[in-house]
Amino acid sequence: MAKRVREVLAGDNTRFGAHFDGDGTNFALFSSHAERVELCLFDEASGAEIERITLPENTDEIWHGYLPGVRPGTLYGYRVYGPYEPENGHRFNPNKLLIDPYARDLAGEVQWSPAHFGYQLDAEEKDLSFNEEDSAPWTPKGRVVDPNAVDWGRDEKPRIPWGETIFYETHVRGLTKLHPAIPEKLRGTFEGLGHKAIVDHVKSLGVTSIELMPIHAFPDDGHLQAKGLSNYWGYNTMAFFAPEQRYLGPKGLVGFRDMVRAFHDAGIEVILDVVYNHTCEGNELGPTLSFKGIDNFAYYRTLPNEARYYINDTGTGNTLNTSHPKVLRLVLDSLRYWAEEMHVDGFRFDLGTILGREPHGFDPRGGFFDAVGQDPVLNRVKLIGEPWDIGPGGYQVGSFPPGWAEWNDKYRDTVRGYWKGDEGLMQDFAARVTGSGDVYDQRGRRPWAGINFVTAHDGFTLNDLVSYNEKHNEANGEDNQDGHNDNRSYNYGTEGPTDDPGVRDVRERQKRNFLASLFFSHGTPMLLAGDEFGRSQGGNNNGYCQDNEISWFDWDGIGEAGTALIDFARRVIALRREQPILRRSNFRDGMVITWLNPGGGEQTVEQWGDAGATSIALRLSREDLADDGLWGDVVIAFNAHDGDVGFVLPEREGQTWKAVVDTAEPDAPSRETEGGEGNPVVLGPRSLVLFV
Repeated sequence: MAKRVREVLAGDNTRFGAHFDGDGTNFALFSSHAERVELCLFDEASGAEIERITLPENTDEIWHGYLPGVRPGTLYGYRVYGPYEPENGHRFNPNKLLIDPYARDLAGEVQWSPAHFGYQLDAEEKDLSFNEEDSAPWTPKGRVVDPNAVDWGRDEKPRIPWGETIFYETHVRGLTKLHPAIPEKLRGTFEGLGHKAIVDHVKSLGVTSIELMPIHAFPDDGHLQAKGLSNYWGYNTMAFFAPEQRYLGPKGLVGFRDMVRAFHDAGIEVILDVVYNHTCEGNELGPTLSFKGIDNFAYYRTLPNEARYYINDTGTGNTLNTSHPKVLRLVLDSLRYWAEEMHVDGFRFDLGTILGREPHGFDPRGGFFDAVGQDPVLNRVKLIGEPWDIGPGGYQVGSFPPGWAEWNDKYRDTVRGYWKGDEGLMQDFAARVTGSGDVYDQRGRRPWAGINFVTAHDGFTLNDLVSYNEKHNEANGEDNQDGHNDNRSYNYGTEGPTDDPGVRDVRERQKRNFLASLFFSHGTPMLLAGDEFGRSQGGNNNGYCQDNEISWFDWDGIGEAGTALIDFARRVIALRREQPILRRSNFRDGMVITWLNPGGGEQTVEQWGDAGATSIALRLSREDLADDGLWGDVVIAFNAHDGDVGFVLPEREGQTWKAVVDTAEPDAPSRETEGGEGNPVVLGPRSLVLFV
């Protein structure tokens, strides 16, 4: 490495990361326990380290310096000096090149090497021996970016009201990899996702917000690579500002802008699934890529009196220490960056309970929630929590602060169980369909706070939910031991694909039942991408490592049944968007909710307690809507029984009831009937009918 004499100025300690101002670049890195910090510059063509500069200033635990002449495109990393004392939580090792936590762009991928580990195991397999191997050749480098390189023009965020929001959860690569209309070089990238064919399809469904699985930079885990697999889902973040390299197309970061702008032009929001609960550095035996070598004791939660070991509330080996003010700032700065500079519309927080966990336990008034709530940027975007983790008190559905929405797994489990025919679910089913008021009707929260879903990336697809009794994860290389066992699924007589017309018919009907239930329930619906046409993963309910045909969308194989299901999905989504009575936005809106038994009377206490009951009807009434020419009185009849059930509809003098949606006969002409005991209607086996 050549020695160079370069002018280094003190620079600014208030802006973390690398910031180019037109003449040079300011570098700033937080480390409260470091003794010295070296900035390393690299040649992009050869990858060789060409210069090391000691940052000249340390102000308020921020190491900083300004380098005139350093321009966008420059590759860099850090070497941080300090004590290597794992027993005290310190793991400094200047032989390890470290990724800037604030890097806006990265160059290269992790190429796993023994050099990535800060230690060498001793005879007792403890990480005591200091590893002097240089990790730079195998570690990604940060890239200085031009802050003016991405011109957003007149891009405007759609700002969809919460009460009208419909999420579409998907994966950048999975959705685009096999789409025939997308040029080969763009498949699997942000540019492919923003292609007209994808945007048009998403818009045609009527959803309002596309939610992308993690796009922050992440590595492929070594143990997966050894099995010929990869980290497909991406829940193992390496850098919170840099997009994952594999999703960048020919235009680089500009391609992300074009994707966001394409969806915004179509009136669709872009939501990011973000992972701030842990990093890819694992436990005490994990690699040193960034945070572990910058200030391990500050960035991670360690065990009291045993700082060598990490608190593992995530199940991944480590937990980010958001109780530390600088780590909290890192998360907030990252969120603001994506919201302001990259124009995204909201965030879904993986294992969100961890962000609210203080040393004394989960606290909805903890530092993270309070900081987000008062932030003038972040309190205007959509915030969605996954309200559980494996730590103590980790299940917190309903406990997030006002202003937040939450994934509602109570809805998923109950609706799955109801349509499967499980007993004793009627009261719980009624609560879920009407917005889970038992969970969310508190502190002024609204029905939209509950994100209703039947399927998500983690678990069976809709097609597999009605096609498999058991998970089939053999391709993951874990002897089918991974993934959920409690799927509440049913195959209706045959495990997996079948040509039996009877089995195929009931499966298609159940798919329609799930879709209709989802979009006719109060709360915010989330559709798993591909469920609209019956995408299958072959029974794999944990495709986290399957970057292949198991996870990619087979657009050419949709077929007649898939096309029909798309049409049905569009239809029920359109009804939800057109009729406010189906998407209640306030628990205090004056709506009259009545549950009816098949005989036409109101459900009695005894009937609620009947564990074997499988049929019920929901009547929703709002006179003010009828005055505006909208539906003001509807009945949704549910029949999870495998046989016909007669229903008596309420009698309305001089008016009839019209079946607008019938999942048993989706293409049949609408039927009309008078209410009252003398005019019962027949619901087919396992069906839902919407009457207006």
